[in-house]
Amino acid sequence: MVMGCDPAQDPSSLRRQIGVVFQAQSVDPKLTAYENLWHQGHLYGLRGKGLSKRIEEILRRVGLLDRARERVETFSGGMQRRIELAKGLLHHPEVLLLDEPTTGLDPGARRDLWQYLKILRDQEQVTVLVTTHLMEEAERCDRLAILNEGNLVALGTPAELTREIGGDVILLEAGEPQSLAGRIRARFPVEATVMDSHVRLEIENGHRFVPDVVEAFPGEIQSLSVSKPSLEDVFIHRTGHRFWSEAEPEVEKKGKKKNL
Repeated sequence: MVMGCDPAQDPSSLRRQIGVVFQAQSVDPKLTAYENLWHQGHLYGLRGKGLSKRIEEILRRVGLLDRARERVETFSGGMQRRIELAKGLLHHPEVLLLDEPTTGLDPGARRDLWQYLKILRDQEQVTVLVTTHLMEEAERCDRLAILNEGNLVALGTPAELTREIGGDVILLEAGEPQSLAGRIRARFPVEATVMDSHVRLEIENGHRFVPDVVEAFPGEIQSLSVSKPSLEDVFIHRTGHRFWSEAEPEVEKKGKKKNL
């Protein structure tokens, strides 16, 4: 149920209450910003002066009123994304759905988009539902759901989810990580898992444990890191495998997508 509506039984009523911004571009680049919104308004039964006033209002809100009569094909990626948002918000929806809204945006445009989403939440009381595979974006959310292979594996605030790790995260790089992980488990009361070429540990006061494990296996540990838990650590903790990011090589992503 969404806003009291059953999407399967009453899709028309639901569409009037939600706005959608797709991952793929849905603006017409050959039309102006104003024309894109004019046609969008007609889909929702908006007409005449009322529609013109709303288009002016929403273009001012997304900072593009001065570009209203210019073709969208002349806009930057960030500006086109703002037109997408304007389309989704034109009919005053109570819920805004965004599918990876920052795809293709530079860091500055990403920051601007998230600032605007915060304004929508705080000033216009719009519920914003975002899907993303970027953990730094997930950390901005008030409430977070983590999905793995179509199943809900975690739900809560980012702070609640990272607290469940209950300690520090240690990564040990070694030439034979599987062997090292087995001997660490036999030597210490700690669970050791292998991620790529690293042995991963979750333990309280990790900085105190590091000297013990280095001394126990001299010369085998090539490098190590100790950090506080992140949302990626929550994902690993709940699923047993890493989360790929935009920075990883495409060939590596293809091997991991089947797990998500």
